[in-house]
Amino acid sequence: MTTTTTLQEQPLVPDFGEEADTDRKLVIICSKGNLDMAYPALVMANAALGEGIETHLFFTFWGFDVINNATMQDLKFTPVGNTAMHIQQAGAVRPEMLEQIVAMDGHLWACKMSFDMQHLSEDDLYDGVDGVISAADFMDLSQDGQLLFI
Repeated sequence: MTTTTTLQEQPLVPDFGEEADTDRKLVIICSKGNLDMAYPALVMANAALGEGIETHLFFTFWGFDVINNATMQDLKFTPVGNTAMHIQQAGAVRPEMLEQIVAMDGHLWACKMSFDMQHLSEDDLYDGVDGVISAADFMDLSQDGQLLFI
């Protein structure tokens, strides 16, 4: 005789045991400047901060559009190759999402190489950016952290 488990018998939220470990660190490399790539990074950062996880976002290449004052209000969803493109083209990265990350002690970092390639000044960047750092600085910063490349 075989036994089957129904969905009603399974917990909706898995039990991971202990409370969130505040010694954890999450580092997210944000390399794309379209909304369908920016939102996952911002949502994950907010979720991690809500769990007490030290969180750093490193913006590089096209990801600079998310923290560049001139472009952050005009980000779009990418329809090419996106088979679930039923979301309407809408708005920009809500500065509130960046504000919330900063307010929760999250850190926003700009890549020095991308910064220089785009001939930007610090005045061009969102006010909550902690600084412009090199890839080597980022490697030090990300040590012992979980890394997401988005």
